[in-house]
Amino acid sequence: MLTSLRGILTGLGINLQFFTTIPIKRELPMSRFHLSFALRTFPLLGLLQGVIYASVLFVFLSYTPFSEVIIALCLWLVMILLSGGIHLDGLIDTSDAYFSYREPEKRLEVMQDPRVGAFGVLSVVVFLGVRFVILYKLVTMAHDGTYLLVVLIPFLGKMLMGAYLQVLPAARNNGMAHFFKQGASRSFWVVYGFYLITIGSLIGLLNSELLASYFILVSFMIVIGYIIASKIKKHFGGISGDTLGASSEGMELVLWIVMWLLHSFAMV
Repeated sequence: MLTSLRGILTGLGINLQFFTTIPIKRELPMSRFHLSFALRTFPLLGLLQGVIYASVLFVFLSYTPFSEVIIALCLWLVMILLSGGIHLDGLIDTSDAYFSYREPEKRLEVMQDPRVGAFGVLSVVVFLGVRFVILYKLVTMAHDGTYLLVVLIPFLGKMLMGAYLQVLPAARNNGMAHFFKQGASRSFWVVYGFYLITIGSLIGLLNSELLASYFILVSFMIVIGYIIASKIKKHFGGISGDTLGASSEGMELVLWIVMWLLHSFAMV
């Protein structure tokens, strides 16, 4: 029990070091055992990010005189600053490679090019612009249930990352994806299933009216995630650090849009 708890804390610490700007000033072990816990705790990292986003939204809406557009801007900036832009960098590189319309091997070469191409710039500008507009619309429609749904977005986005590392082959024999794939384990799906059931149960206890929205978000994560996975395998031959970050950011944007639609049609 104590070993598992230490593994969970170490795995979460590894994820915080790699995927956030939260300072973890400690050298953590990176063995296969600890990487397996890193994969298992990806959703917990997402939950932590979601709690931060929801807290920022709640504080600004409840205790500041700021306008809705400024609140949306603050939340938008927090999302960028908390991740350090690591996934946005992956989005830029993946976009440049994907729109080069070359063979998978050539796309991987384009992805490793440190120069930023036109498609990478266009993709990140459009992505950030759409996310800001969606956040603004959500701020204008926010109510008590909104905060709980905000927590779910990065939770499901990080769950997708873990699932890809478990099932998709690595595009290269080095790099971040190859490194984290060492943590693939047989118990992976049991742990992720436990997360989904536990979160669903908590939502049912806290606000049963949000259960339908939760199932809709999870369904979109599964269906769109499957489509993205097939594209990654076809056009890149497997997962890499860049495609991993791009898919996570892309999935979260899809879920933000779904959440906005749910609010628009008064389903939450």
